[in-house]
Amino acid sequence: MLQTHAHTEIRSTLTRVQRQPITAHTMDNFEERSGVVPCKTPWGSWAQTIDEVVIEVDVPNGTQSREIKCDIRPNSILLVVNRETLLKGKLFGTVVADECVWTLEDKKLLRVLLVKSKRSAANCWRSLLEGQYESNPLVFDEMEKKLTLERFQREHPGFDFSGAEMTGNYSGGGPDL
Repeated sequence: MLQTHAHTEIRSTLTRVQRQPITAHTMDNFEERSGVVPCKTPWGSWAQTIDEVVIEVDVPNGTQSREIKCDIRPNSILLVVNRETLLKGKLFGTVVADECVWTLEDKKLLRVLLVKSKRSAANCWRSLLEGQYESNPLVFDEMEKKLTLERFQREHPGFDFSGAEMTGNYSGGGPDL
């Protein structure tokens, strides 16, 4: 009975979203239109989509790429900037190390893109590293909502979910429709 109720709430949410022409562009900029939910940290922030985890690190202005060491493994990361270790430990989930990249933007922002190996709305990382940089319960709740909306956008590309509100059963990627 509870599952039926959750389906009803989500279906009513689906009726409030706008119908748009189906294009590749609809999904390509879903994050831009709907935003991401960042988890703030002492060194910057991290956020996630179904496919990726993005780490943004504020580095001293004028930082050169040669001053950065970023070692990404399927289960761990080591990030050193100017000989200072900023991140070191086991990742919350596994990544495809060969597809992960980092960039230094304007010599002041380091962006690390981790490609998740398990790509589903149910794979919402609670923290960046095991036991470190955990999102608070409200932020995690919002992250799960965004990943569920992203899943619905992929499953129904003719709709625009970027401004939709999620209610009901959305934890663990939401119900099967």
